[in-house]
Amino acid sequence: MPINFDEIIDRRNTSCLKYDFAAERGYPADILPFWVADMDFRAPAPVIAAIKERADHGIFGYTQVKDDYFTVLQNWFRTRHDWTVERSDLIITPGVVFAIANAIRAFTKKGESILIQQPVYYPFANMIRQNERVLVDSPLRLIEGHYEIDFEDFEQKVIEHSVKLFILCSPHNPVGRVWTRAELEQLAAVCLRHNIIVVADEIHEEFVRPGFHHIPFASLSEEAAAITVTCTSPSKTFNLAGLQISNIFIRNAQLRRRFKEELGRTGYDEPNTLGLTGAKAAYEHGAEWLTQLLAYIEENYARTKSFLAAHLPKVKIIEPEGTYLLWLDFSAYGLTDEALNEKIIRDAHLWLDDGPIFGAGGSGFQRINIACPWATLETGLQNLAEAFA
Repeated sequence: MPINFDEIIDRRNTSCLKYDFAAERGYPADILPFWVADMDFRAPAPVIAAIKERADHGIFGYTQVKDDYFTVLQNWFRTRHDWTVERSDLIITPGVVFAIANAIRAFTKKGESILIQQPVYYPFANMIRQNERVLVDSPLRLIEGHYEIDFEDFEQKVIEHSVKLFILCSPHNPVGRVWTRAELEQLAAVCLRHNIIVVADEIHEEFVRPGFHHIPFASLSEEAAAITVTCTSPSKTFNLAGLQISNIFIRNAQLRRRFKEELGRTGYDEPNTLGLTGAKAAYEHGAEWLTQLLAYIEENYARTKSFLAAHLPKVKIIEPEGTYLLWLDFSAYGLTDEALNEKIIRDAHLWLDDGPIFGAGGSGFQRINIACPWATLETGLQNLAEAFA
């Protein structure tokens, strides 16, 4: 059956981070939010049904992963990404950022260097700094509206700073790149050459636009798999972030042991009962919902691109290859980042993600989430156009 992604669902007064905490974060309480990367769409019906059935049981004691859960995951990744994962590879965590922080502590020492590629998802930098490691940036290059990896700079930084760990964002948030096999293989070659562990944040793996293909870093080769911690989650794919479950895959037994030892030190053990239930139902029965969702988001993108061209031609859109997040360049207006942000908040009454929080290369940019009903997105775009008229 066709799914009605145009339905407006009121998320206010549900302790929703996106809608209910503006005032606490210094924004007008009634601001229209397009910042955090969750969607304004109801989860797949089979997920809701499975959670209701499990809730009706009435007992929510400690739980663990059974083989049937893993089998569903294995089928998903084999079918959609031509990647075979093994039962022993799987570790459950409450989130991808949690897993990244765990990997930082498991595989590096205080004062050691970790490399990222800015502008990039800002919790990478936060986790590096908060765990007292040294952040090394090999910034992406923006060439004629397209972001590329500076491989010469990447390897030079690795050598100069004795980098121990690299956090890869694939697909890349916020610039929307879906890395090609050639790019990933070149990154793998550098990391293998210098004994670098790769933490691959692949949480946006299902959000790839037509003509592009996501390649799991660990699927490149056995050698690449041996140095990779792959972070995945149904939270983005099926809008289940609040269920607090992520699936982490580590092929290398030694790395897996070290990761588990550090995980044990956090006190985390049993996963969320309803999270497991929802994730299993999503991977087992959510494919058709996802197919329709991707088509809807693609239409939202086409409409947004057309609207900006007609009403905000000075705003340059970085052509996305993946994710449901758009990276918008406002630099033609000549505003400082503070003035730009203030204009968007006060005049457009919108809450976007301010470019500088993503690090080097973010100045002049804003990130907008287009995974919402078109009527909501259209209102936001109209507000933006009126503010910059």
